[in-house]
Amino acid sequence: MKIAVVGIGYVGLSIATLLSQKNEVIALDIVPEKVEMINKRISPIRDKEIEEFFKTKKLNLRATLDHTEAFQDVTWIIISTPTNYDDEKNTFDTSSVEETIKTIISMKIDATIVIKSTVPVGFTERVKEKYHINNVLFSPEFLREGKALYDNLYPSRIIVGEDSKKAKQFANLLKEAAIKENIPVKFMGSAEAEAVKLFANTYLALRVSYFNELDTYAELKGLDSKSIIEGVALDERIGMYYNNPSFGYGGYCLPKDTKQLLANFNNVPQNLIRAIVRANQTRKKHIANRIMQRKPNIVGVYRLMMKTDSDNFRSSAIEDIIERLKQEAVEILIYEPTIKQEQFHGCKIVKQFDEFVKMSDIILANRYDDILNDVKDKVYTRDLYGKD
Repeated sequence: MKIAVVGIGYVGLSIATLLSQKNEVIALDIVPEKVEMINKRISPIRDKEIEEFFKTKKLNLRATLDHTEAFQDVTWIIISTPTNYDDEKNTFDTSSVEETIKTIISMKIDATIVIKSTVPVGFTERVKEKYHINNVLFSPEFLREGKALYDNLYPSRIIVGEDSKKAKQFANLLKEAAIKENIPVKFMGSAEAEAVKLFANTYLALRVSYFNELDTYAELKGLDSKSIIEGVALDERIGMYYNNPSFGYGGYCLPKDTKQLLANFNNVPQNLIRAIVRANQTRKKHIANRIMQRKPNIVGVYRLMMKTDSDNFRSSAIEDIIERLKQEAVEILIYEPTIKQEQFHGCKIVKQFDEFVKMSDIILANRYDDILNDVKDKVYTRDLYGKD
């Protein structure tokens, strides 16, 4: 099978790597550096399994900047381009997905298009009507940053937004490349599949917000937050997982997906979805207030990334906290080894850890690291378990 994957971020690169074990896969992107790295078998993103597969597996994978090369004689075209949330339009910016579809149509490519990008509910059907095509499927992804290939090898489920021969063929492509056996597979309408993605991520955001608000209560009341969390989570219906407090949910998916679901609730009665979006802002405001109560002159930010074992800090909760502190005229220093620039959002990047520690009155750490052990007295974190 020959497959093209358009967009090689976490979703695209992980699925390209997965499928290239047993198929010929061509990854298409607009960034020359990414294409060059993939062709040299260097992962452009931090992902343990992708890095391992690039080193140890014989993958039938190459990358290109050229649409003609990518789409020649392919059976499947998987679209995994970014769909950032547009706050002014109150919806996802799906222009990259539509531009790709228009290119495929103009080139008269006879292939089945699978949308893996996250889109608003009803998008796939609207695309079919708008461009007078039927060869489009939607299949949501459920991946964690830094664990994207792992979650493709051991998927929690496979969902395809159509119950057809093509849909079953695509599901089988994913199943055959996975390691996990007996993977749950569900076929449904495209709008239902789109809703599954948004509701799943919004539930995760709800769970993060719940344990963060529990932690806020415990912190302000002088209670042992960890004891309360464990007492609550030992109920099997709640579960001892995904319960580690943080500065707020962030990353690429949860902030934008919760906003999109809230937009999709227009004219539908609701209270909870709006509360989830607001709760995250309240948490970040609380964290900033706790820092300001200590009256620091210089605040050091230890790492910008949202998760352990990730190099992504898009929409990181710490960014909003930085902005709030800057408004209070607090000087911000950042220790982030993945950034080559001298500044980030107007804040100085300190390259040397020892210098960073010495200069900081207080150190903010969304996720704790053992490197901070010797300066614990300076560290403010809500990371109770040393994990995501």
